[in-house]
Amino acid sequence: MSIKIAVIGAGSVGFTRGISRDILTVPELQDTEFAYHDINQHNLDMVAQLMARDIASNKVPAKIKTTLSRREALEGADYVLSFVRVGGLEAFATDVDIPLKYGVDQCVGDTLGPGGIMYAQRGIPALLDFCKDIREVAASDCLFLNYSNPMAMLTWACNKYGGVNTVGLCHGVQGGHWQIASCIEGWARKYGHIGPDETVSKKEVDIMCAGINHQTWYVKVLWRGIDMIPHLLEAFQMHPEYSRTEKVRIDMLKRFGYYSTESNGHLSEYVPWYRKRPSEIMDWIDMGSWINGETGGYLRVCTEGRQWFEHDFPNWIEGEPNSFAPEKRGEEHGSYIIESLETGRVYRGHFNVVNNGIITNLPDDAIIEAPGYVDRNGISMPLVGDLPLGCAAVCNASISVQRLGVEAAVHGDRNLLKQAIMLDPLTAAVCNPPEIWQMADELLVAGEEWLPQYRDGIAAAKKALAEEPQVPTKEYRGAARLEVKTVEEMQAKADENRKRAGESDKAK
Repeated sequence: MSIKIAVIGAGSVGFTRGISRDILTVPELQDTEFAYHDINQHNLDMVAQLMARDIASNKVPAKIKTTLSRREALEGADYVLSFVRVGGLEAFATDVDIPLKYGVDQCVGDTLGPGGIMYAQRGIPALLDFCKDIREVAASDCLFLNYSNPMAMLTWACNKYGGVNTVGLCHGVQGGHWQIASCIEGWARKYGHIGPDETVSKKEVDIMCAGINHQTWYVKVLWRGIDMIPHLLEAFQMHPEYSRTEKVRIDMLKRFGYYSTESNGHLSEYVPWYRKRPSEIMDWIDMGSWINGETGGYLRVCTEGRQWFEHDFPNWIEGEPNSFAPEKRGEEHGSYIIESLETGRVYRGHFNVVNNGIITNLPDDAIIEAPGYVDRNGISMPLVGDLPLGCAAVCNASISVQRLGVEAAVHGDRNLLKQAIMLDPLTAAVCNPPEIWQMADELLVAGEEWLPQYRDGIAAAKKALAEEPQVPTKEYRGAARLEVKTVEEMQAKADENRKRAGESDKAK
């Protein structure tokens, strides 16, 4: 009997098309029934057309149904995938632009910082609604695989308040794994461990990561039996590309002893040291790619990608269909988890789950990211033990923000929200308490359309902004802001932009 997979937020073409391809690469899953749900019929229609063509070209019996009814999509579902961005790019813009008035310069703003915290306030009520429908109409053992950010806060809320087994999935570990293999290759060649024409593949480098999403640490790195942890700093510092593009990650490696999974731009906004002085930000980032630290970089590429997809859709339909060949399968964990649960083939990956003692010096209630194994018996998470003390301290600072953010979103508590933003490491490095209180009120009012749980809080915020003395703000575009390209400007690199618009990982 075929399984049913519901995809919520299926209008996200990169994620939906990529994960569907990956699932249909598995022979036993090629009769899967997909239920695509989105609130935008136009986006659904475009993705469905592309997927119908892919399925026909590969001659598999999979079926696709699109619907604007979430409950209809979830009815009888064995697995649910979420790719939603509540409020879309319109809300995302306020997450970036309002904090800039107070000097908080974010590269992404979807995980921590004022942007990530507000993203959680919009996303958590929506995902708890998803959970209610899953409990009521999906299969009794349905597994919810959440890809939506902020990963930790959303997955935390679903497990604590949603009553649904929820696992968060991210591709940060895989990206850093590629980097580490490349650096080891250069190091090994320098010291004569490999010949001038030999390479080091990712498969040869065994890694173990542990921490929290986007702040996970490569605590074990083995190559040919060599513990590479003591050699990583030198290997990264001598790399011709990463020595330029990963300055924040290399500095953290230098000071804490372990490499972090997340990109230079992401990591720079989770800690208080690299984006607090506008005159110093350019010392730590690289403008060759948005992911290396550009102000509002992810907002820019998402905006460009959406505009390009609309413009370029006829060419997508005329282009080559996706191939469901094994060598074309991506690295996202979702398809491998489903394959293992359905077939019994063992998969090892890194998953976001409730800690419950897995990492012994992080709180039990936190959502941690750690190695896990999957087979027919389910997802098993081995004991990691203690993180190195410094790494745990960095994670714990973020976990306190996440816990406050979750409780604020669930209860619509304006004061908890302000406390979460006040404890955010980057915000605390830049703003004083009156500025934080005012910024939070501005963010609440700007997000009114997507924050129904804050009805009373938004009324109070409006009153405060209208009647209380206001701290001064400034017109500030950030230390490294680039303009959104027009479709005409993007046309000059059509193939490159077509590829980026189709990627689930916009950093590629």
